[in-house]
Amino acid sequence: MHCPFCRHPDSRVIDSRTSDDGLSIRRRRQCPECGGRFSTIETASLSVIKRSGVMEPFSRDKVISGVRKACQGRPVTEADLAVLAQDVEEAVRQTGVSQLDTNEIGLAILGPLRALDEIAYLRFASVYQAFDTLEDFESAISELRADQERVAASETEPAER
Repeated sequence: MHCPFCRHPDSRVIDSRTSDDGLSIRRRRQCPECGGRFSTIETASLSVIKRSGVMEPFSRDKVISGVRKACQGRPVTEADLAVLAQDVEEAVRQTGVSQLDTNEIGLAILGPLRALDEIAYLRFASVYQAFDTLEDFESAISELRADQERVAASETEPAER
């Protein structure tokens, strides 16, 4: 890290702290040449490879805007969308890769969106997974119903002792 005062090519870390969201680290540094102190903020970069091959930084705002369309007219708040976008970002960061394609982000969106609102999930999945026929919708709805029945059955079973 170059010193911003004297441009010396090295600096010493005095203190490190993680941010509240845990996605960045603030480091207090000191230049061994001039003694000047300065702060840096370090984040791990996460890049998205679009279908066209263009790379751009991951954006929670883009996740929110894409999902917002599917949630139109549904009882989903902006706070819900912000939490969903944070969950998606955490999930893709946990994969440990620094570059992923839009398809992987779409897959990461489907799970949290399904838990948030099943109708919005169907809308998003119909576009994302390119539903072509009514059978595609019927299959997705059947899967949702089967999951609901499994959950209901597990809730009505007596607890084992």
